[in-house]
Order: sequence, then structure tokens, then C-alpha cells
Amino acid sequence: MNKTTRVFALAGVLALGLTACGDDDGDDDTTTDDNGAENGDEMPAADLDLVADGTLTICSDLPYAVFEFEDADAPSGYSGFDIDLVQEMADRLELDLEVIVTGFDAIESGAAMAADQCDLAASAMTITEERAANIAFSDPYFETGQSLLVPTGSEATTLADFGDLTLGVQGATTGEAYATENAPEGTEIVGMPDDPTLRQAIEAGTLHGILQDFDTNLTITEELEGYEIAEVYDTGEEYGFGMKVEGSEALLEQVNELLGAMRDDGTYDEIHSRYFSAD
Repeated sequence: MNKTTRVFALAGVLALGLTACGDDDGDDDTTTDDNGAENGDEMPAADLDLVADGTLTICSDLPYAVFEFEDADAPSGYSGFDIDLVQEMADRLELDLEVIVTGFDAIESGAAMAADQCDLAASAMTITEERAANIAFSDPYFETGQSLLVPTGSEATTLADFGDLTLGVQGATTGEAYATENAPEGTEIVGMPDDPTLRQAIEAGTLHGILQDFDTNLTITEELEGYEIAEVYDTGEEYGFGMKVEGSEALLEQVNELLGAMRDDGTYDEIHSRYFSAD
């Protein structure tokens, strides 16, 4: 798997993620969780009432780099920050990981989980009050904000410049909500199904800009020439893994325990460093 190097040019506006700091006092870093398993070791799966026995099945809207994307060399066929975190969880629970490619509408509405299409949604999904009515969210695992991507040399360098221009967003996302609330009157806001469609549209010249999560827009600037991030918006968003509201109590508890264990033993930081760098 290729390691993606990230360059965060936020000038102190955004937090980089919920990383854990290791102890520097020389003490043994090995700890034991409530189930008696040492952090980093396999943890026995509780009665999790999984969609498929022996498998942790997740829904994800792919691709959405750097959080989820195809990777033929990965055990599940997919990699990314989200995927690597849940792969580690599955490994510790001694479960296989299966990734179901799912539209974001079905994920953010909670419909995919409620219909038992998957046990858990891992799709760079912001925790919101509205979504929490239909989704049981894990503890937050990443912080982000919104951003405006434009072609290099564009006369539109702020959102305020889009009064008679076309702005692309992914439908049913917090980026769409931010654009709808903050774009000036006259802006044509075009909702599209996913990030690849947004990329194709701006390359074709049918969009003057894209408003979406910072890290995904940053990936575009790294993978395509001629684009830059014009503005960053500190929306204070936090990603969470999503489960169905009824019947996922044991899985939710296990996911939160695993997230805590991974922060404590340094695994979270190691996975984070694969995709994000402050250099």
C-alpha cells in the first residue's frame, strides 16, 4: 500500500485528529483493558450479533481518499484511514473484514445499518444531532473542517466570489449544508453523488469550485495538477463510526473500547501517520 503524505496548511485553524500522546516517563506502556486483554493483542469478540458470523461487515462510500479507497494488496481489498482503523479492530476481535460499497445517502440516514446490510459504517461521517437520531455513533476518531477547492489562477478565491458561479458539493453531506447556508445569493450549488464525480466535473469545467471536507480536497490538489485550496472553514466537525440504534449496544461498547486501546498503545498514531503528516 502506498503511503500518502499529507501537508496540513491550516495555519492553526483545524485540529489534525484525535491522536494520543505516549508517556515519556519510561514506564511500561502495556496496559490491560476491562476484558483482561493487553492492548495490541487480540480481544475475544463478545456476543456482537453480527450480520455474518466471524465477519465484521462495514458500509463505506468509496472512494473517498484518504479515508477509503481500493487497494488490491489489502486483506479486504480496501485501505484508507477509516478502513485501516476498522481492519485493526477486526484483527483484535479475530474477525474477517468485509467492505460493502454503499451510497452515502443510505449511510448517513442510517438506512443501511438498520436494514442489516452492514454492522458498522466507516465513511468519514461527521457526527451530527440530526444523524444521531437514526445512528448510534462511536466516540469521535477524527476532526476536520470544510474547504473550497478552485482551479489555480481562478478569480474566485473566496466563497463570497461565487455569486454567479457553479459550486459542486457531495449530496447529503455537511459540505452541502455549509454551502447552502453560506454561499452568496445566485450561487448554483450542484449536488453530486461522490468525490470522483465532483473531480470529473471540475476537470470538465462544469464546476468553478468544490466545497467538501478539507482532507479530501487536499488529496485532489496532490493527485491533480492545477488546483488549490482557496479557503478553509473551521466547522469543528468530528467523524464517528455509525451503527444501528437498536441492537448494536454490544458492538458500540466494543468499538469504543478498541478505539481507546488503540490510542493508549500507539496503534492509532501509527495508522494516522500513514496518511497524515505535519511536515
